[in-house]
Amino acid sequence: MKPRWTVALIDDHAPSRAAVAETVTGQGGLVVGNGNRVGDVRRLAEGRPDVLVCAVGLPDGDGIEAVREVSSLCPVVLFTSHTDPAVSQRAGDAGVLGFLVKPLRPEELGPALDLAVSRFRDFQSVRRENETLKRAIEARKLIERAKGILMRRLGLSEPEAFRKIQKTAMDSRKPMTEVAEALLLTEEMAHRAGK
Repeated sequence: MKPRWTVALIDDHAPSRAAVAETVTGQGGLVVGNGNRVGDVRRLAEGRPDVLVCAVGLPDGDGIEAVREVSSLCPVVLFTSHTDPAVSQRAGDAGVLGFLVKPLRPEELGPALDLAVSRFRDFQSVRRENETLKRAIEARKLIERAKGILMRRLGLSEPEAFRKIQKTAMDSRKPMTEVAEALLLTEEMAHRAGK
């Protein structure tokens, strides 16, 4: 049976770490790694657990700064006794998606982890969508520039220039962006040769 979540734990206080591990297991999760130092954060996050639970104070540094570097790899829930607004602000800026306050209250663990996992999936979906849109915009810009070159060079209308790029792409079995890039490169080389 698939666990509810796979969880990596980082806390230098062994009893706290044990309490979280026991609660994770008791609520259907699986602890896939644990550590007690800043250096463990990247190692455990690279294993892509469903969620990383990390303490703020670690013996070799700041847990918030450590998770800043890995918050794009997996969702992070901060486990802390520091509840002042400055900690919350720093945690939010570092990409932390949830909080658990020490000492752990078992009934708070499930909702905190579920929310962090859900929000992370939403953020990942938005990131992918943004990347797709960026690529589409860049492709459109390339094709527009290539159309402009064909219109100037061959005296074509905009639709004719588009169809020429499209036909070349189909005939060569290449994406229109590759055809446009080749045309732009050829134009750049001709321009440099003419200088």
